[in-house]
Amino acid sequence: MTRRPRKAATAAVLLAMTALLALAMMVAISVGAVNVPLGDVWRIVLGRLLGGQVAAGDLALDQIVWNFRTPRVVLAALVGTGLAVSGVVLQAVVANPLADPYVLGVSSGASLGAVLAFTLAGGALGGLGVSSAAFLGAVAAMALVFVLGRRAGRLAPTRLVLAGVAVGYVLLAATSYLQLRATPAELRAVMFWTLGSVAGARWDQLPVVATVVLTTTAALALLAGRLNALLAGDESATALGVDVHRLRAVLLVLASLLTGTVIAVAGGIGFVGLMIPHLVRLAFGADHRRLLPLAAVTGALYMVLVDLLSRTLTRPNELPLGILTALFGAPFFLWLLRRNTTLD
Repeated sequence: MTRRPRKAATAAVLLAMTALLALAMMVAISVGAVNVPLGDVWRIVLGRLLGGQVAAGDLALDQIVWNFRTPRVVLAALVGTGLAVSGVVLQAVVANPLADPYVLGVSSGASLGAVLAFTLAGGALGGLGVSSAAFLGAVAAMALVFVLGRRAGRLAPTRLVLAGVAVGYVLLAATSYLQLRATPAELRAVMFWTLGSVAGARWDQLPVVATVVLTTTAALALLAGRLNALLAGDESATALGVDVHRLRAVLLVLASLLTGTVIAVAGGIGFVGLMIPHLVRLAFGADHRRLLPLAAVTGALYMVLVDLLSRTLTRPNELPLGILTALFGAPFFLWLLRRNTTLD
């Protein structure tokens, strides 16, 4: 009797959060160096989506709204979704509430790939762009941690965390060495990228990112019941018919794919995968059937708002996203520790 009302309540909350996300995205498109009225934003975006013609007097506004701000806001939402969902999954995989998408060294691998492209090839490495080099670095780091995290042919949560930390520090050392060799112009680009930004978002980037984020999130949502079983412990999950070791491997690959994809286009953005899952879990419980979709929408909303702040707090200058996410995330995490929530 209680399951149906609970599902209805979850659906209502998810619908409300989605509506709030849509409103936040419209406001984010509207606000900037040149403010555009919300009515004009809605008219231009809707007209573009419906394939209408742009009026001659709207060409400048169309350029601002559709070509510059809309892809940036959409990318911010996708990045927030990817990092939040990855955080939810990794906290279950390693059975550690302190885990986030960066605990496995994926971010360090992506950073090293990007810095190699910046410093050794002027933005291209073997014909690859910065984003492609970053993604390959993330995949290579994930594969290395995957190998080191196995014990007797099986993935061990504690070994995964330790391997991730060790690999992350080694890759960070290599990245720091390359930064010492960089020119001032290269160093500025490297620092801004490693701290995270969606300022360079383009429409041609979005199809791949959207496909990976939405498809992977949907696949993980189908595994929500098994994630719940995993939280009950390996023995209980096995008794329920779950192949724990195979499930961990699949979840690790999917989470790493999500993380590597969003880092490749947005750079290093910390604390999102740590903070958002905890925030949603505190509000709505630990059932992954609710946690995953709500974390996805909340992460998207959070990153849209953070990106809006990054380009309006110090106008006309822009702050890297990683500075703001750390500024908000670290105090929140300390508050969680003080309440002992994550350790209970």
